Amino acid sequence: MPYLDLPDCKLHYLVDDHTDPWTKAETVLFVHGFTECTDAWRAWVPHFSRHYRVLRIDQRGFGLSTPAPKDYPLTTELYIRDLAQIVRQAADGGPVHIVGGKSGGISVLAFAAAHPELVKTVTVSCAPITPPNATGWIEEMESSSVRAWAKRTQRERMGSTMPEAGIDWWSDMMGRTQLSTVHAYMRWVGAIDIREDVKRIRRPTLVIGTDTARRGRAVFESWQKTIPDSELVIIPIDGYHAAGTAPDRTAEITLDFIRRRGQ
Repeated sequence: MPYLDLPDCKLHYLVDDHTDPWTKAETVLFVHGFTECTDAWRAWVPHFSRHYRVLRIDQRGFGLSTPAPKDYPLTTELYIRDLAQIVRQAADGGPVHIVGGKSGGISVLAFAAAHPELVKTVTVSCAPITPPNATGWIEEMESSSVRAWAKRTQRERMGSTMPEAGIDWWSDMMGRTQLSTVHAYMRWVGAIDIREDVKRIRRPTLVIGTDTARRGRAVFESWQKTIPDSELVIIPIDGYHAAGTAPDRTAEITLDFIRRRGQ
């Protein structure tokens, strides 16, 4: 399996490329959210891989990347460096189109602000830019398990239309995350605030959101409007993980955006 070897960890990534082999395909880099991995983008791959080189990573600490020690000092700057390294090694130095889901969007937005030379377009789906409400999450995972927490919170995340088999699949995938990584990640995400960073993004940006109690339209609009060249699309579902619950719709919207604005 392909890995990026860094001094303190290994970052796992996957490449899906079904483009014509005699062409030079652009790369789309996908970055998952909390307790997820490359599998979170599974349903998006067929939409993209015939036309683009799809690069999916396991963020530091997740999936097949090295778990983060409990006391590891994760920072936004570290995640930005990880993405820059991936682009330079696994995407011929870029620039790339970059897509982030949920808290993966934090790294994506901060990366686009810091490294415009490595980015063509930016898409984030249901991303927070200030700390999410995660009261009691770590305590629940410690007393039960990461999977039990994922299962209990899944309906709010995925909405009422996700079948029970889908709820179990997502819970199994998320439940493989090491508790030590949860501790390190929650310290980081519990203190993030990139409201000033997003104002510096100078690449076409698509913000996909939902209108739910956790993150409503007004929340997304409040910061999307501060990105100079940006668009907002609200998906009418009752969960806050549009990329997971409505992968075909969100993938099609993203593809259309990249084709319109990617030049």
